[in-house]
Amino acid sequence: MMRSIAAVLVAVVCASANAQPPVPGRIRGTLEGVDGNLLTVKARNGELVNVKVPDNVLVVGIAKASIADIHSGKFIGTTTVGERDGALVALEVHIFPEAMRGTGEGHRDWDLRPESKMTNANVGDITNMGDGKVLTVQYKGGDKKILVTPRTVVVSYEPATRADLKPGVPVFINAAEKQADGSYTAPRVNVGLRGQIPPM
Repeated sequence: MMRSIAAVLVAVVCASANAQPPVPGRIRGTLEGVDGNLLTVKARNGELVNVKVPDNVLVVGIAKASIADIHSGKFIGTTTVGERDGALVALEVHIFPEAMRGTGEGHRDWDLRPESKMTNANVGDITNMGDGKVLTVQYKGGDKKILVTPRTVVVSYEPATRADLKPGVPVFINAAEKQADGSYTAPRVNVGLRGQIPPM
């Protein structure tokens, strides 16, 4: 299952890299309604957004995890804001399954909060810092130190299906493309499982 997810992700990334405007965006909110391939999402700002998905939409589950699940050698993504003692402070960490290793690798600006960054990288050394842990992560072309605190939300990916797309569930949609009629299209939906809000 995860191998098929990884294969679709590679195709999506390649397609996005070759695409021309409109520029893909991100939608975070709660699924309000499902009508066939049309999803209605109540975004964080209260706006209702229509998102059209294909028949073969990729649905990926986001499940609660813990700092204890982060090990040396894992491939992770993390949203950070600011620094403390030379380490970027993590708002969230999402742990990729091995089949998704390398997804979005690198360090870049992110839009979760003002001045936030996204780093997708391999975990190397892990050391203690007060009540948290400092991860040294490496990606092609660089490395960063990431401080994970008790306030950092940690999640992992789990298989999910269209059946998990039901009113009331939290969703995060990446690479959504705005259409002329104001709606969006998207090939993938990340859905929070068991009440977990996708924190990225």
